[in-house]
Amino acid sequence: MSVRAKKHLGQHFLNDENIARKIAGLLSFEGYDKVLEIGPGMGVLTRYLLERTEGLNVIELDRESVSYLNEHFSRLKNRILQGDFLKLDLEAAFEGQQVAIIGNFPYNISSQILFRVIEFRHLVPEFGGMFQKEVARRITEGPGSKTYGILSVITQAFYEAEYLFTVPPGVFSPPPKVDSGVIRLVRKENIELPVDPGFFFRVVKTAFNQRRKTLRNSLKSMGISDKLSEDAIFARRPEQLSVEEFLDLTKKLAQDGD
Repeated sequence: MSVRAKKHLGQHFLNDENIARKIAGLLSFEGYDKVLEIGPGMGVLTRYLLERTEGLNVIELDRESVSYLNEHFSRLKNRILQGDFLKLDLEAAFEGQQVAIIGNFPYNISSQILFRVIEFRHLVPEFGGMFQKEVARRITEGPGSKTYGILSVITQAFYEAEYLFTVPPGVFSPPPKVDSGVIRLVRKENIELPVDPGFFFRVVKTAFNQRRKTLRNSLKSMGISDKLSEDAIFARRPEQLSVEEFLDLTKKLAQDGD
């Protein structure tokens, strides 16, 4: 039995054992007992994760893949969840335990998966896997890069982000039209922001919605006072600010509104 890749689910099955082994090796398995693999498909990555931990759980939306996994991975009995990760309550599913997350993520929902991980950041010490290369670069880039943006700032506020290696299309079935990139995120020791997270997200998104403009112009809709707008930071463009500077900017805007 094999599983047919379904276009509407964004399925591209990895068939290179060496790459699967390398992805499984990106997790440290330190400080947590549970690992969740998203979208295992036919279990190419799953096999190598099982070599490293007994705490592996998987979540798969495709019923055909779930049947395949149940048939071929007896060690995962009662740890294969058929469902949508984007609707999963990690707190309830793992009873508040720390859980690392890994996978070969469907391109069409990969950013949503990342934002879901950030939402449950207090439970996820490590996160890694495969994205479309362009998205992987956006997540891991630093200030000054053309690809540095919303994903970069919001992710790096909570995680150390590292781009590990590029994967060509030919190692998948069916092959995608673009290269893939494998990344690793390790949660920072202090993930409590000195500002309201919701307001921070709003500032970052508003700034990058008009990334070619200076902050004085891109943040105009936030009602900046004339006095605050004279601050030198507002003469800069969003891609020039580090995560720490965005946090400082958010503080200034919050105080300006008081």
